[in-house]
Amino acid sequence: MSANDWFFASGSLARDGWDAVVDATLPGWKHTGIRTATIAGDARSLAVGDIERIVIPLAGSFSVSVREADGAAATFDLAGRASVFDGPTDVLYLGVGTAAEISSTGSAQQARIAVAEAPASVRKPTRYIARDDVPVELRGAGRSSRQVHNFGSPDTLDADRFIVCEVITPAENWSSYPAHKHDTHVPGVESDLEEIYYFEAEVTRDARADAPAAPDAFGLFATYASDDRPIQTNALVRTGDIALVPFGYHGPAAAAPGYDLYYLNVMAGPGSERVWNISDDAAHAWVRASWDTQDIDPRLPYRALKGEHT
Repeated sequence: MSANDWFFASGSLARDGWDAVVDATLPGWKHTGIRTATIAGDARSLAVGDIERIVIPLAGSFSVSVREADGAAATFDLAGRASVFDGPTDVLYLGVGTAAEISSTGSAQQARIAVAEAPASVRKPTRYIARDDVPVELRGAGRSSRQVHNFGSPDTLDADRFIVCEVITPAENWSSYPAHKHDTHVPGVESDLEEIYYFEAEVTRDARADAPAAPDAFGLFATYASDDRPIQTNALVRTGDIALVPFGYHGPAAAAPGYDLYYLNVMAGPGSERVWNISDDAAHAWVRASWDTQDIDPRLPYRALKGEHT
């Protein structure tokens, strides 16, 4: 693929009843995957395979019927949330050899789901993680403040290959900043990880009463080369868009004035160590030290607004 072929607008990766599918059928992509769907009274199936997964409600609530590799069956109810900007959700981890069927429940007319994936070989047990058990990290400070939900981090989840998290960036703030990379294995210093960014954007919560009926909510996202491998993304990102980062520096992900920005990250690589070690772009690494004298954005943490439910 050429330098500018790693950004996919909403709908361009639709396949087999899914709104988007990223997997190893994409040229140059090997270690991670994602699929998203809008479910309105129907269901989506996840076939048995050498794949580990996390089922993540984006909007609405879901029932997930699971059949384990040993034939055991179970059903899990995911209460979900009204919006990705309502703080963390409960999630469900599915190990290698597990099949599942996902159905929407509750009152949402069009519930939306994401499934993070990674090819894997070691089977880990199915695990339900309640929203109250999801570690919420407030990262950065000032206009670099963002909220991270670490449900798929090594400290939270016993998985085989991937690291999965989601990030809320309030309007006018920057995240994935300073720009950084994880494309070269340097033990204890830097990991070699592919990364997926799935985006959503909406009017910031304190301006919804003033917004038009159909706002064009957006943010910005960039990648650029860290070595002789060409990559360059300079994109306006909207709900449903996906950016892939096989290598290179990535960031910032910037929330435009008036609009909050969300992204779901899926990372994995060829190495045996499941760890997220990064190297900042040296030109901008100094910015981290400036956070020491700034406060976290007082709008954070984002939680469900009163009266909002799934």
